[in-house]
Amino acid sequence: MGTPKASTSVDTPIAELPDGYKPSANEDFMNDRQREYFRQKLLAWRLDLLVEANQTIANLSTESLHKPDQMDRAQIESAAALDLRTRDRERKLLQKIESALRRIEDGTFGYCTETDEPISLARLEARPIASMSLQAQEQHERMERVHRDD
Repeated sequence: MGTPKASTSVDTPIAELPDGYKPSANEDFMNDRQREYFRQKLLAWRLDLLVEANQTIANLSTESLHKPDQMDRAQIESAAALDLRTRDRERKLLQKIESALRRIEDGTFGYCTETDEPISLARLEARPIASMSLQAQEQHERMERVHRDD
């Protein structure tokens, strides 16, 4: 695994990013610019989820369940239940985002938690909360299926 970087605050920029910067395999893995790129990506994702959660709370508190029509009330209750399930999934996602931000801070971001090998930039670009390489994740899922079938 790479050398752990000095700890920084999640809110403190690690490096200045040029406009249009994208991590490249032609540079040192998890250099300051790559770490800053993923930090910004995770912070933006976290902000989007928090805004959506606040909108859901506002919607749930303003929607009246005292509609005279029982069909209207049933639709509102069904939509509210769906919103709450979605928010629960997003709450779990927020925890994974926070974990990834902590890994950026401690210098372990981008390295597989199982093998300490680098996680591909393509995988991190697609899923910046990934904590395992694709191979380790597939192995983990196979083991889960085996134990679930027991």
